[in-house]
Amino acid sequence: MSNGKILTPYETVQEARNPKRAGIFDYIEALFEDFVELHGDRLYRDDPSLVGGIASFCDMTVMVIGHRKGKNTKENIAYNFGMTSPEGYRKAIRLMKMAEKFGWPVITFVDTPGAYPGLEAESNGQSNAIAESIACMCRLKTPVISIVTGEGNSGGALAIAAANRVWMLEHAIYAILSPEGFASIMWKDASKAAEACEAMKITARELKDYGLVDDIIPEGENGLRVLEEKLLSAIKQLKKYSPEELAENRYRKFRTLDSFSSQLESNVSETGGDKR
Repeated sequence: MSNGKILTPYETVQEARNPKRAGIFDYIEALFEDFVELHGDRLYRDDPSLVGGIASFCDMTVMVIGHRKGKNTKENIAYNFGMTSPEGYRKAIRLMKMAEKFGWPVITFVDTPGAYPGLEAESNGQSNAIAESIACMCRLKTPVISIVTGEGNSGGALAIAAANRVWMLEHAIYAILSPEGFASIMWKDASKAAEACEAMKITARELKDYGLVDDIIPEGENGLRVLEEKLLSAIKQLKKYSPEELAENRYRKFRTLDSFSSQLESNVSETGGDKR
């Protein structure tokens, strides 16, 4: 762990991937009570890499959804290293619609290297499932809060992060793809991952400065207490809006994030990226 040290972007990536970081069930145990996990997409199967269920938070019923990674090799294999298949995103859609029906706030925890790119996932409609999940979140008429707790890469992360409030843990990352993938595409050299981290602007502080995330949650002993207080405050604030206002504000929030892409192109150009 970082022990309060200010990390470079590449060091932040390594910390975000640290298997000792808290996972979805750690947050469920620390923040919620009476969690009941719900399974299956009602079409094909249950995807264990994405967890979802009903819980109690400060005497309120909420829907909790999050990616699940393992703490060791055996668990990582069982949970596909946190790479969710289309069945997982369809499960998320089902649970979010259930939450909307009963007026429960939706709280999501994002920690994935990206959606699973395998042949079976693609043939089962991976891109469509991600797009439908994002569209569903934009339309939800209930409060939605997302916390990026580790890696938040690609559409696999955004699929459960189109929220009214998007927060990041201090040493989490949020990116269009992994730094290694970015370096392979831009410079044909995955070993330039550290350079890619500088160009991509993927740390919590950088993304908050650009307005892509709303707040940063500190890590360490007080982190969970701060997160609990912020969750309670945000839910109370969001409940003041009508269901229609919640959906409209969320939709407009994500429709106006186009300025960041122009800045990213500028950053890549300055580092000598090949745009072909």
